[in-house]
Amino acid sequence: MASSTVEDYIKHIYLISEKSGKDQVSMGSVAEALGVVPGTATTMVKALADAGLVDYAPRVGVHLTVHGRKLALHVLRRHRLIEQFLVEVLGFDWSEVHEEAECMEHVVSDLLLERIDQYLGHPTEDPHGDPIPSAAGELLHGNSESLVACSLDMQLSVARITDQDPDFLQYIASAGLNLGVSLRVVARNLSSESVSLEVGPTNESLTLGLGAAAKVLVRGS
Repeated sequence: MASSTVEDYIKHIYLISEKSGKDQVSMGSVAEALGVVPGTATTMVKALADAGLVDYAPRVGVHLTVHGRKLALHVLRRHRLIEQFLVEVLGFDWSEVHEEAECMEHVVSDLLLERIDQYLGHPTEDPHGDPIPSAAGELLHGNSESLVACSLDMQLSVARITDQDPDFLQYIASAGLNLGVSLRVVARNLSSESVSLEVGPTNESLTLGLGAAAKVLVRGS
């Protein structure tokens, strides 16, 4: 079994790659994500390369091998199933579960994880809309776009929130942008860096900054 440190590195390399859309991840972004100095990140990544989990090239970056990607998806499966269990069964708020799952993802057994999966009815998304990898390591991404990039005046619904910061999630909930809520983007103003929405069945007006809007993904409803 991989150590929690190994799992954290592999998971964050995967998430950085997923967010950027590029296989190659810079060492600077790895160090920032893990909250360590670049030298520490480089030493760990070299160890991961020796273990066959990543390919690393100095001044180029790092990317996951097939084995590394398999491990990353397994860790994400644990994390996201735990989040869903905490919300659905134990009544946690979606803003509370990320840190809890960060701790529990390293200690829950595969047997317990599969029992959780069965109990929940094999969910495909966690409370934030993040896809849950299958036990076979398959990950299905639904078609979604951010509020910054989606079409105007289309009937949409909230599909995913990409920022797990508790304060941000509480803000999104207070704005009424929970998963599945219907909305329309009525205008974007680049000079004021804002996005204007009509939310819910009553078409309540809401304005978000571009930074917040970029973290809210939507799909056609």
